[in-house]
Amino acid sequence: MFNCSSQVPRWLEALFSEKFYNACVIHEEAKKNEKNVYCLDCCISLCPQCLSPHSSHRLLQIRRYVYNDVVRLDDAAKLIDCTSVQSYYTNSAKVVFLNQRPQTRNFRGSGNSCSTCDRTLQHPFNFCSLFCKIDHLIRTMGSLSGYLFECNYMPLSDSGFDDGLMTPDSVLEPDGSARTSSGSGGYSGVDCRAALACTATTEIVRKKRSGGSSSRPPCFPACSPVSEISAGIMNRRKGVPQRAPLY
Repeated sequence: MFNCSSQVPRWLEALFSEKFYNACVIHEEAKKNEKNVYCLDCCISLCPQCLSPHSSHRLLQIRRYVYNDVVRLDDAAKLIDCTSVQSYYTNSAKVVFLNQRPQTRNFRGSGNSCSTCDRTLQHPFNFCSLFCKIDHLIRTMGSLSGYLFECNYMPLSDSGFDDGLMTPDSVLEPDGSARTSSGSGGYSGVDCRAALACTATTEIVRKKRSGGSSSRPPCFPACSPVSEISAGIMNRRKGVPQRAPLY
């Protein structure tokens, strides 16, 4: 997996190579038997039924979002220096991706990207996952000294054990990204009244040119100056056409 695996502790190399959320063969009849906990002392993945013999060990819960393994940033920071790894908000907590994700398209442009896999990132992050940072350190420095922390006590209860599944309804957005206010109606801060006024005026002109009639759009502010002008245009009527006398 790594070019210089001798510099990588066994627990860390096993963490990146382990397959999580597979059914536990020992407890295949149990209702919840997905292996979503990693034991740092035994270097194996565990299901909730396997936890009892490992209660005094260092345990890390693995969570999953859209078929990708993530860990809470607070948990990962006890073990690894997570500086420059892009974090995300989901289920009211910061998480980081554990492994490098498959690329859907090649990176193009001069924007910020992952130093390992070229995945597009937000500034000022340099890595899209913990794996990408570890791989970069091994390739460029040949050592992880100063980037791994000694953690002798890591009970599972500190992270609040749950099933770890993050549903598609969860909000997964980059940490520090600009959020659109719910009051802006999706216009990213543009005044809703001005946007509606522009739409209404365009519709009025189109209706008059086609000879049809138009009415005020729903939810259009009645007190705005644009609405008063629009109302005047809509209420304007053409005079009775004058025909030449017949001789």
